[in-house]
Amino acid sequence: MTIPLPTRRDAWLALALLPLSASVARAQTAGPAVSCAPPARATRAQTEGPYFKRNAPSRANLAADDPRGERLRFQGLVLGRDCAPVAGAVVDLWQTDSAGAYDNAGFRLRGNQITAANGGFAFDTVVPGLYPGRTRHLHVKIAAPGRPVLTTQLYFPGEAGNANDRIFDPMLVMTVTRAQGATVGTFTFVLA
Repeated sequence: MTIPLPTRRDAWLALALLPLSASVARAQTAGPAVSCAPPARATRAQTEGPYFKRNAPSRANLAADDPRGERLRFQGLVLGRDCAPVAGAVVDLWQTDSAGAYDNAGFRLRGNQITAANGGFAFDTVVPGLYPGRTRHLHVKIAAPGRPVLTTQLYFPGEAGNANDRIFDPMLVMTVTRAQGATVGTFTFVLA
């Protein structure tokens, strides 16, 4: 009997699933309320920008990369156009540090999570600083089996720079609240 060798994709998926137990448990408890009526409109795509890096580590805590930054809990759901949760989607996040700089040498403030059964995910990170010429934003890429990859950016409400940012989109503004001494940004993604 011949046993097939694992493909790169198989190896990547196996590695991605290793650190999930605590992250999935946290994502399942991060159940932001959402109202959705099918067929929901897919989340708008935006440019990934020049600083995306493949193979970011699977991790939920990015805040340790910038200990002086203001804490941000970024959480949400990934749904299909039928409003059903999309479990097993890879949510990739990258951003500037609190001073507005991207790490292009390593993986500071870069990571990914796999959505839980309810489509939930959560990252502990920092509020990004202002990158020259842009308003405050997060970069997100979501890949789910059988669906097109979504690459987009999310924005903070009430930022002075929103009005002058040439790619700012009000449909991509997070709901932002304060809880337990941290800023909480919540967004529901709808995949095509």
